Amino acid sequence: MTFSPLSRQVQIHKAIAHPARLRMLAMLRDGELCVCQITALLQLAASTVSAHLAELRAADLVEERKSGRWVHYRLSEAGSRTLQVLWPDLLADPQIQEDVRLLGILNTVAVEAVCRPDFNLAHLAAQATKEGCCS
Repeated sequence: MTFSPLSRQVQIHKAIAHPARLRMLAMLRDGELCVCQITALLQLAASTVSAHLAELRAADLVEERKSGRWVHYRLSEAGSRTLQVLWPDLLADPQIQEDVRLLGILNTVAVEAVCRPDFNLAHLAAQATKEGCCS
């Protein structure tokens, strides 16, 4: 199905009209992430994260790659262009700044560990702060 430029912009703006989806785009700025990593950062149910990712995928803002039992997401070309416009304002937001900090900590842990049901990002962040990392 082809969209007119107007309907395409409406679709994109609907997809980014939720704080969690904007946070997801910002998280993917530096590369792909596993759904488990996104879920850990957002602290939302996996089903909720999947629904948000489906919205972003439908708007062609993200692409997925399956690797075994993991699904990784990255920005699409349209997602990169959209984020480039939004990034200066997003970076000024305290929640986005905290996400960037926590993502730095999260990236020190293997994806396999993050995807375990007992993974606790808050504990990892507290430990990293105590050790003087990523503050």
